[in-house]
Amino acid sequence: MSLWVRDLAPPARPRRKPDWGPYRERTRLAREEAKAAARAEVGCLTDRELFIAGVALYWAEGSKSKPYRIDESVIFVNSDPDVIEVYLAWLQLLGVDPGRLRFRLMIHESADVAAAERYWAELVGDGSAAFGKTTLKRHNPATVRKSVGEGYRGCLAVKVLNGADLYRRIEGWWCGIVGVGKRRQRESPA
Repeated sequence: MSLWVRDLAPPARPRRKPDWGPYRERTRLAREEAKAAARAEVGCLTDRELFIAGVALYWAEGSKSKPYRIDESVIFVNSDPDVIEVYLAWLQLLGVDPGRLRFRLMIHESADVAAAERYWAELVGDGSAAFGKTTLKRHNPATVRKSVGEGYRGCLAVKVLNGADLYRRIEGWWCGIVGVGKRRQRESPA
């Protein structure tokens, strides 16, 4: 405490807690309205729009070959079921045969593994033959994880078998998108 104010009494603090309920409700309603309006702005997607969205989604979340590790595999990993469904719709648009898809769950060993396996199998609508062995992540008690509880279902990995050609095309499509973005950036007035 500062020597200047050490002899002063601390300021009186209000004893009653404010009621945040109405504020939280207004915030929740505003959030829902904004999301509904944004959803309406998207409307229907053309095949081309889904194609571009899928390329960007893959490049953000999919496996990528590196100069020090050439691996032209098409593997996509995510924990969001909506993202997985958009990715699968994109693969369908590309004409990828569903028989070439393999799925693998990655989940913490402390979770309800059986329930998560059932959830993902139902979501992707495929028999257990396309599912590989679940990868269990060891529990580290020192780590404070937020991904716990009933809603935690791990991450689903989706692999396209014999995907080298598809991977090369995805990389090329991404380079095309990047080129357009760079051109627009250079051409835009400052």
